[in-house]
Formats: sequence, C-alpha cells, structure tokens
Amino acid sequence: MKHARSGIGRTQKTAAKEGLFAKHPSRADTFTESVIREMTRLALAHNAINLAQGFPDFPCPEELKTAASVAVRDNHNQYAITWGAKNLRDALSARVKTFNGMDFDPETEITVTCGSTEAMMASMLAVIRPGDEVIVPEPFYENYGPDAEISGAVPKYVPLAADFSINEEAWKKAVSRKTRAIILNTPNNPTGKIFTRGELAFIRDLCVDHNLVALTDEIYEHIVYDGRKHISLGSLDGMEDRTVTIGSFSKTYSVTGWRVGYALADADLTSRIRKIHDFLTVGAPAPLQQAAVTALSLPGSYYLGLAEEYNRKRHILYNGLKKAGFSCELPEGAYYIFTDIAGFGKSDVDFARYLVEKIGVAAVPGSSFYHTGGETKLRFTFSKLDGTLEEACRRLEKLA
Repeated sequence: MKHARSGIGRTQKTAAKEGLFAKHPSRADTFTESVIREMTRLALAHNAINLAQGFPDFPCPEELKTAASVAVRDNHNQYAITWGAKNLRDALSARVKTFNGMDFDPETEITVTCGSTEAMMASMLAVIRPGDEVIVPEPFYENYGPDAEISGAVPKYVPLAADFSINEEAWKKAVSRKTRAIILNTPNNPTGKIFTRGELAFIRDLCVDHNLVALTDEIYEHIVYDGRKHISLGSLDGMEDRTVTIGSFSKTYSVTGWRVGYALADADLTSRIRKIHDFLTVGAPAPLQQAAVTALSLPGSYYLGLAEEYNRKRHILYNGLKKAGFSCELPEGAYYIFTDIAGFGKSDVDFARYLVEKIGVAAVPGSSFYHTGGETKLRFTFSKLDGTLEEACRRLEKLA
C-alpha cells in the first residue's frame, strides 16, 4: 500500500509502466490503498491483535444466521428487485419511522445497496456535478475524500474543533457558490462524536440557506452511550427533501461481510440514486436481504443490549489505553477510541508499525482520517470479544 505521508506498506510494482496504464493514467492512480484495510493485512502478517479495522470477532445473532440459511434453501438466490426486495423496503420504512422519526415511501424513497459504502458513492454520483464542492468535516472516515473526487467534486475539508464540535465560522467560510453537498457522519468514525441537535440545526440552516444536499452516514446510530440519543439530520424541519440518510446492517447486527445497506431520500433524489445504483452493482445480495428483514424484527431489548455490550467493551479498552500511557477520552458513540500519541515521540505511521511488529496490536494511523495532519493520533476499535480486548491491553502494558 502506498501512503503519501509515510510510505507504510509495500511499494506496488507498476508492471504496466511502459504499457497501457502508463499512457492512460486513471483517476485511481491518484489514490492510495485503504490504510485501514492495509493495517488488517499487517496484523495478519505479524499475528497481531487487530484493533484497526472495525469488524467484530464475535458472531452475529443466531436468528440472522438461521434466516440467511433458510433464505438460501428457499431459493432467494437470484436477482432481487434492483432497489431492494419489497419486504425489506417495507420493514425499513416501518423501522425508520419508529426509531428515526422519518417517513419514507418504500416504493419510491428507499434504495437497498451493497453496504453503506455503495450507498454513499451512489448518492454522491447522483447529486454531484463535476466541479461542485463538497464539505467534509475533518477528521473523517477515509472513504469520503476519494468518494468526492470520484464523483467529480472538490472536497473542502473543514476541521472540527479540538473537542470535535462544529466551528460554525469555519463552516460558514467553507461554503461558496460551488458548494453542493455536506457529508456528515454521526455517531462519528473515528472520533465517537455524536452531533447535538443544536449542531444539526446549524447544518440544517446552512443547507437551507445555500440550497445544499446533506449526505448523512448514520451506521452507528444504535451504538451510543451515557444516555445520549442519536438524531437524524433528515428528521429536522426543512431537511426532508435535501437529505440522503445512509445506513447499514453491518455494525448494528455484526454482519460487516454481508454488504447490505440503504439510502433513504425523497422521491426525486431517490430516482437519481436508483439509476446510479443500478449501474454500479445491480442489487444487493438477495438471500441476505431476506435475513435483514429478520434483523429488523428483533425486539427493542436487542438494541439496548447492544449498547450495553459495547459500553462494557469501551471501558475495557479505555482503561487499558490509559494504563499504557495513551491520552484519550471515552467516545460518545460508535466503537472506536481516538487517541493522542504525542507523548510517545513517534509519528502515527511509525508508531502504528511499531505496535504491530513489536507489541502485537494493530491500530490505524490518525493521518488516514485527515487531509493534512493527524500524525499525533491513532484509532483503536473495541468491536471485539472481551478476551480479545483484555489480551490487547496486556500487550499494550509493555509501553508503560
């Protein structure tokens, strides 16, 4: 993997340097590989505990495994309707109305996608014209910058404040006549920040005043702590026809490999998204869509239990990191701890490599979440078994 700031990972041999690709460089040539996925590969190579990539090492609910198996046996193995199986869209419509306070017509306003990653890409391509600008709060999930560029947009990175709150003046200055959209991720990866109703109202006002579209990634909506509540930007007055709410089954139901997500938007936006989605992926996996219907039928106690489980894991990792000498705060939501490593005297990339090779724990260099900066940050995930986290903490004690 190439990394402009660090050189972390392997240097790819360009066999086609004197051939077709050298003569016709593609847009992909401007991107590095995913740092997060590269850290997983390094963890495997060094037999390290992977606290880099955010996927669970514990099983999904038994009901979902049974439902997926039954769906395959019942021959749900061919294409579903391109924008999603009807029973899944119906179930999503009911769930979102109850939990998020938003009404979507399952026939014209819901698109089932191959994960939230495709939902974001399809949405960007649907609303962006080449040369448009997109506001991306920084730090950000590493896909958002490339997503904007692939769609032809110019990403405008706007730093959050030191406490990850919104700096209103910075956001106001970032808006220009070319601005078309704002990307928002709440609860946030990598910071764990949950944007408040007041912050969301500020973003709403920006969107309304400047005729912007909000693309909101809300895949961690059920993983929140300390009595906090997730609020969907699209539920605010004035945002009904200018928000694409993106979700996924990956994190809530511990099925990151299923790649079933969705985009919720008004009929006009959805019509555009569906056209892009059709040509990107045709449709999400048919049997797993049926299993997703079962996921949405789980009782309210499941979601309470999910948050309680992650709260316990949050404290295990937090206590271990503090004991090892990391500077960090408990996240408000999601399942990551974003640490400051300035006291260790190494850059994020050097320290991440040292942790993998010498300590046996993988984390993500902070600079992968920034356009510029982040060299004093590392991100750890606690989406792991208690035993996995406890062993990682024991290994990290060597640092102290």
